Amino acid sequence: MQQHFDPQEIQKFEAMAAEWWDADGKFKPLHRINPLRLDYIADCVELGAARILDVGCGGGLLAEGMAARGATVTGIDRSPKALGVARLHAEKSGIQVEYVENDAETWAVEHAGFYDAVTCLEVLEHVPDVCRTVQACSSMLKPGGMFFFATLNRTVTAYVKAIIGAEYVLGWLPKGTHEYDKFIRPSEMQHACRGAGLDVEDMRGMSYHLLADRFDLSSDMSVNYLGRARKPD
Repeated sequence: MQQHFDPQEIQKFEAMAAEWWDADGKFKPLHRINPLRLDYIADCVELGAARILDVGCGGGLLAEGMAARGATVTGIDRSPKALGVARLHAEKSGIQVEYVENDAETWAVEHAGFYDAVTCLEVLEHVPDVCRTVQACSSMLKPGGMFFFATLNRTVTAYVKAIIGAEYVLGWLPKGTHEYDKFIRPSEMQHACRGAGLDVEDMRGMSYHLLADRFDLSSDMSVNYLGRARKPD
């Protein structure tokens, strides 16, 4: 039976789990883009009335942010250390999030058609089978539900900026965090969504501005991109 997650990928994130909530630590890029991600989701889903699953939730940056805006959120991840950090931070923040050690494929078995939205952001470039994970996410959506994804494009620009720049020059991430061959072209992402019965509604880039030290949504998808797909009614 094929494993639903890559143990080596989990080990990478286990090693730096303590830094999840350090805005200037190894997850600095995620802290920079998290407001963009939250606003993007909130523009499409009424968070106060939504039941949401965050796949690959890590230390809970996105899950806790959505819960703080009123959503009922479950976060799943295969990293026990990251989940421990997420639970502790949520308790300190007084925000209710359910965190479970699990993966999308296994969780989907008992949660078909259960969620208004499923988020899988900065995760798909770390899973063994992108299409299988997207299919699992789709199966857990109610009719009309939204699937949100974000990942890295497999381009020379992404290799230079996301690996050479972020890992070797800026030191934002430990060397070896990303593998270029696992980056996903937008066309491949669209193919995975269509195969899972989802209609892609939007895809856009997340561009970093060095001097301003911030990310903005843009039409440039050459490095990072964010998008959403809907399960037909």
